[in-house]
Amino acid sequence: MIQSRLCQEASAPREEDDARNVCQDFAHLAIGCLRALGLAARYVSGYLVPESPSADGPTLVRADASHAWCSVWTPELDWVDFDPSNEGIPRGRHITLAWGRDYGDVSPIKGVILGGGQHTMRVGVEVTAVG
Repeated sequence: MIQSRLCQEASAPREEDDARNVCQDFAHLAIGCLRALGLAARYVSGYLVPESPSADGPTLVRADASHAWCSVWTPELDWVDFDPSNEGIPRGRHITLAWGRDYGDVSPIKGVILGGGQHTMRVGVEVTAVG
């Protein structure tokens, strides 16, 4: 497992020389490794259901923002999800929004902005378990 310190800002993949990477970087790295082994792999984007403050065990990484992980195809089990940022198989806490070859296939926002000056964007997400 890759040990790293995660940060919020997006970055170009540079896993081997920088310890500040985001879940998208880890998903892309895992997909590249799986594909190099001849396995079909896909990029998955979505959200994590946050754990309650009193939950035992480790806190999930990136439970307060969009998240990325990967899936690998096996003939016996179909697509099997794997979350390299949280070191394992998702156990019902991952909400899938989209999957594709890479981030470019599942980007939540695409487009062109025309104009001058500085532009900023703020996004807020709240995930709540129902039932």
